[in-house]
Amino acid sequence: MPFSVAIAPGLANTFIGFFSAFFIIKKIIKKERLSVSILLILPFCIMIIAAAISFKNSVSYPTSLGGIVKLLKYLMIFMVCAEEIKDLKQIKMIVFSICCGVTLSSLDAFWQIASGRDFIHGIVLQQRIGLPRATAGFPDCNLFGIYMSTLMPLVIGLTLFYFKGKKKLFMAFISALGILGLYTTFSRGAGLGLYLGILFLSIAKKNKLLTVFLITAFIIFPFVMPAKIKQWAKDVNYNPIVFLCNQDRLSIYANTVNMIKYHPLIGVGVNTFSRNYGKYKTESAEKYAHTPDGIYAHNIYLHMAGEVGLLGLAAFFWFLFVLFRQGYKAYIKLNDDYLKIIAISLLACFLSFLINGLTETSLYNPRVAMVFWYLIGVSLVLNKFRNTARPN
Repeated sequence: MPFSVAIAPGLANTFIGFFSAFFIIKKIIKKERLSVSILLILPFCIMIIAAAISFKNSVSYPTSLGGIVKLLKYLMIFMVCAEEIKDLKQIKMIVFSICCGVTLSSLDAFWQIASGRDFIHGIVLQQRIGLPRATAGFPDCNLFGIYMSTLMPLVIGLTLFYFKGKKKLFMAFISALGILGLYTTFSRGAGLGLYLGILFLSIAKKNKLLTVFLITAFIIFPFVMPAKIKQWAKDVNYNPIVFLCNQDRLSIYANTVNMIKYHPLIGVGVNTFSRNYGKYKTESAEKYAHTPDGIYAHNIYLHMAGEVGLLGLAAFFWFLFVLFRQGYKAYIKLNDDYLKIIAISLLACFLSFLINGLTETSLYNPRVAMVFWYLIGVSLVLNKFRNTARPN
């Protein structure tokens, strides 16, 4: 599935439909109980309950029902992965699939830069502030950035801390392709997410050399970034918030805060943010930049609070706390080096996705959101392998 997402969402959605249906049938026939920790299922169920309560304020019950269906879909993705991944061979196949997806998308981005269109769908190269921005097989450069920055910490983590010899060189080549592919998007949120994800890895692994390199690179980057980006930074008076978010996002954030102010506990209705946004626009917020009425929040946390209220957002934070806690426990308790690196690298993947979510509505785009929930399932399954021998 991670590979198919790089091409189109249809194939991945077909996989999800089939494995969800067969999973439910199997559980019913064999009368099996779920093995996923109740500590993780409980906050997710509260998220669903909060979404259901938000129906009270919904302007469209069918649209909100679609939001509930999406939540159930994501629940099935990570539960099926957590319960049905049985052996190390499957884990290795998943890593291979991720590497293939990163490689395909990067090569597609390079082709798009050179020819003007990607070779999967013929999508035209995008232009922003005079810079060519690659989308690869995705409809938007920022979506491509989300996909890459979510998967790359796993590839880079295995490259830096596990593989040796020829395999290390091969993985280093894929990592370099992925980093360059991500760079062609010029997506600031994705770049920041990946950077902090790798910094997290370097600190978790106590690699002082890598940590110093990353900090040094952060200091040097403003002096070596493309001239047009330097000029744009100058045009916004070197304001880091405006540089990262753009003026229009600041308007969206202010308007979203106004939405939350009116419906703080249960929101305006799950899956109806864009239908309600125009009602909560204010003159003071629009002073930054004019925004269209049917837009998304470009921030997963504000978007969630707007739709399902602070109750739903609190449940999501609870879910994330349990996820990171269980992921770190797996990292500590696993005996196998390969799986330990996967465990800590997946936490870096989540961190990268969530940081990118400060400037993008990544959790609300089904194509990239399914990757996030898929990786959660892979992370949860690792506790099954505590006593497993190292793969060849």
